[in-house]
Amino acid sequence: MATVLKVFDRWKQFLGERVKQAEQAGMNEHTISEMAFQIGEFLADKVDPENKEERVLKELWDVADEQERKVMASIMVKLAKNNA
Repeated sequence: MATVLKVFDRWKQFLGERVKQAEQAGMNEHTISEMAFQIGEFLADKVDPENKEERVLKELWDVADEQERKVMASIMVKLAKNNA
């Protein structure tokens, strides 16, 4: 059985569920995006991509400056919300 990190569609669904939980707990979109940025920083530094989608995201993250990374994190939040 594939883990949530190995199947990109499952990963997006998982993130979407977490975003909805954060919203229900009263977090605003800015706070959620900031948390997504921090998680992205951690993943880029500590986790080896396990599929082609994660590899593309890592490569984009690695060449982006901080502002671009924050935009990517915000976009990932929106993508996740659409997949929950």
